[in-house]
Amino acid sequence: MDIKRLPKTEFAAAVAQIAGERDIDPQEILDAIEMGLISAYKRDQKEHGIIVAEDDSFEVELTPASGSFSIFKVEDKKRTDVTPPGFGRIAAMTAKQVIDQKIREAERDKVVGDYQRKVGTLVPGVVLHIDSYKMSVGIGKTEGVCPTEEQIRNENLMLGSKKLFLITSIETDDTGRKNIILSRRHPDFIKELFAREVPEVGNRTVVVEKVARSSGERTKVAVSSSQPGVDPVGSCIGQKGSRIQAVLNELPSNEKVDVVAFAKSLNQFVVNALSPAEDAKVVSIKDGQAVVDVPESQLALAIGAGGENVRLAGILCGLDIKVQAAK
Repeated sequence: MDIKRLPKTEFAAAVAQIAGERDIDPQEILDAIEMGLISAYKRDQKEHGIIVAEDDSFEVELTPASGSFSIFKVEDKKRTDVTPPGFGRIAAMTAKQVIDQKIREAERDKVVGDYQRKVGTLVPGVVLHIDSYKMSVGIGKTEGVCPTEEQIRNENLMLGSKKLFLITSIETDDTGRKNIILSRRHPDFIKELFAREVPEVGNRTVVVEKVARSSGERTKVAVSSSQPGVDPVGSCIGQKGSRIQAVLNELPSNEKVDVVAFAKSLNQFVVNALSPAEDAKVVSIKDGQAVVDVPESQLALAIGAGGENVRLAGILCGLDIKVQAAK
């Protein structure tokens, strides 16, 4: 169906108007209507006990005088009009359904496009649906998808729960639908929480250098300051722990967050990363492994439950850290 040859009917004018208002290519609307009408024809035939072969070829033609559609079967370059009696009513309904669908898709694509600029930021959302593969989340005028692998382990959100989500990407699925992908598990989720709750992080007076996270269990955040006299750790903790508490309020109740000072000296950074253990001393760093002595009284803290503290400290520093009791 060639839009250049489309007659000046009321239908054509309506297509042109909708295309202009919704910023949709008119040919895209017509192509979709053509496919919809061929599908409607096949359904109509099936309802009358006539099975149309999969490899049969059909074309749709718009009648200039009335604006109605006709179906033609194409065989060996010959066209045969196979339009069933009363198909005009079916054609009109199909065209309306296709146009309505295209309008909805165009509106959604525009909204999703607006979120492209927000990738990497937090957005408030409401949990709408949960299944074994994903969580559907209402965000603004549209929906986002939080896949299972982007959800916090053991965080049992209920329908209607209001939470913050990190927009990680816009992805197109197998059907061509664009989806806003959300996460609560990504390390940048923590980074953006600090930017939200700590003004110094928001204006980059304090910089979140690295994040090591075991979502739902423990997170370590290394921070530095670009301004002399500003305590980066103190800024993130806040007076009486108010700022870190605001971060914790958005996380599962059992997830702990350690804020440590980033250091350019790798030895010092290892010591800081093992917090809350105190008086640690680096014995050696070689071939990606660090050996650290800690007082026996601090050994359990340095290792952490299930080895989580030393493991996350290693991720933060980019090393395999082995802690041992100081002799």
